[in-house]
Amino acid sequence: MRVTFLGTGTSQGVPVIGCPCNVCTSEDLHDKRLRSSVRIEVNGLDLVIDSGPDFRQQCLRAGMNKLDGLLFTHGHKDHVAGLDDIRGFNYSMKKHVDIYADMRVQDTLQREFPYVFEKVKYPGVPELDMHIIENKPFNLKGVEVMPIEVQHHRLPVLGFRIGGFSYITDANFISEKEKEKVRGSDVLVLNALRHEAHVSHFTLAEAIQLSDELEAKQTYFTHISHQMGLHQEINQTMPAGKALAYDQQQLRI
Repeated sequence: MRVTFLGTGTSQGVPVIGCPCNVCTSEDLHDKRLRSSVRIEVNGLDLVIDSGPDFRQQCLRAGMNKLDGLLFTHGHKDHVAGLDDIRGFNYSMKKHVDIYADMRVQDTLQREFPYVFEKVKYPGVPELDMHIIENKPFNLKGVEVMPIEVQHHRLPVLGFRIGGFSYITDANFISEKEKEKVRGSDVLVLNALRHEAHVSHFTLAEAIQLSDELEAKQTYFTHISHQMGLHQEINQTMPAGKALAYDQQQLRI
């Protein structure tokens, strides 16, 4: 399995528009963060989790020419706003794109992109096949996917585990039952917004503690705000087996 971080930033991305802080003005590419998304190449499939506002740019930057499945964690704009850009894959693959989302997210997509779901469609709109998923394992074209239900304040959000890889974004609570799905992952990707407490995201300290509890062999933190600090400086303080992820970083699992 190969995993590529298409984006590791929070909802505003980094740099934030109009912000003069040292992170937003940094020239280090590790401090340039598009909205959070990840590409998973496994068993000949090309899968993506979440298509935020930067989806087109992310796919071009990664050199993607096919998309075998697009999975959604939840319906917030920074995770779904790029859905329209699957049109490029419709053209290159000459077929529909398979979308995997729970009913809550599917309702959001139909509300946000009504033209995609009309019976009489305007020529050239995205062509997709919707697959309803729940909080139970499912088979995605031969790949076993384990959803992980977490809480983003009061909003249920799905993380996903594929083999030894677990991906959880936009969370500040995971039940004991759901933790067992993640425990012992070879690689855990976990949201860590900043150092200060937040109503709907783990802080870096909380994410580190949770990673220890879940006994992940290696953990990468994502959905990072400019308030976290400079990538190089923060990474120097990380315990063994833990690091801030960065855009375009690739992992072999």
